Amino acid sequence: MKKLSENKNSRKVLAVAAAAVTAAALGLSACSAQAQSPGTIVVQNQDVSANQLTVSGKEEVRVVPDMAEIVFSIRTQKPTAQECQQENAKNLNDTIEKLKSLGVEERSIQTSSYGLDPIYNWNSDTREITGYEMNTQLTVSDIPIGEAGSIMSQSVVAGVNSIDNVSYFCSTYDESYQEALKKAIEMAKGKASAMAEASGRTLGEVSNVEEYGYNPYTRYTGYMSGGARNEMAMETTAAAMDMGVMAGEISVEAQVSVTFNLQ
Repeated sequence: MKKLSENKNSRKVLAVAAAAVTAAALGLSACSAQAQSPGTIVVQNQDVSANQLTVSGKEEVRVVPDMAEIVFSIRTQKPTAQECQQENAKNLNDTIEKLKSLGVEERSIQTSSYGLDPIYNWNSDTREITGYEMNTQLTVSDIPIGEAGSIMSQSVVAGVNSIDNVSYFCSTYDESYQEALKKAIEMAKGKASAMAEASGRTLGEVSNVEEYGYNPYTRYTGYMSGGARNEMAMETTAAAMDMGVMAGEISVEAQVSVTFNLQ
């Protein structure tokens, strides 16, 4: 009986101790929650963009093209496929020889497409073939603008019966584009200065510049040197105008986004 009484007393002591530990833990938790209350949290704004201004600028430079690319077509219709192909080949070869005699390099002449198709009588129930048509497309590039008119007219005499497209290019595109870039950045700077002044701030240094929309489709990238191209174009500009080739001007555009620091 004495042992049983001692065990009961021991369990009571352990229960009291556990209760004390729990109370202490609860007290510490409450203190911790009190220490992390919203009133003790300090928030600092470190947003750098609040002290920056980003603007865009877009400018263009107008230049006179000095090179051309011409797409010719030689179309032939004959009763048989063989006759059609032979006639088309003759006109094609005559045209190529004429181009060479005019000073066009072989590397600048490309047979860009072939096509031989039957001609049907669509009024017949049996879709009767009445003949054949062949179309050969010839792309001639690296043409100084002053020679474009003469090349077109003499190619028609040689066998070309369709001029599908004439494209104009500029051999000084890179220099013109760099000029347009400078103007675009100056435009952005002017806009940013006005906006900073209106908001009571002072415009600082440039922190970032990005280029957009680069599309050099009028940039000439042929094999001839710039000096040779320009010399040939200048010598025959009057002849080109006599043939009615008026290239006009090409627009070289540049667009940028500039970020400035504000003070």
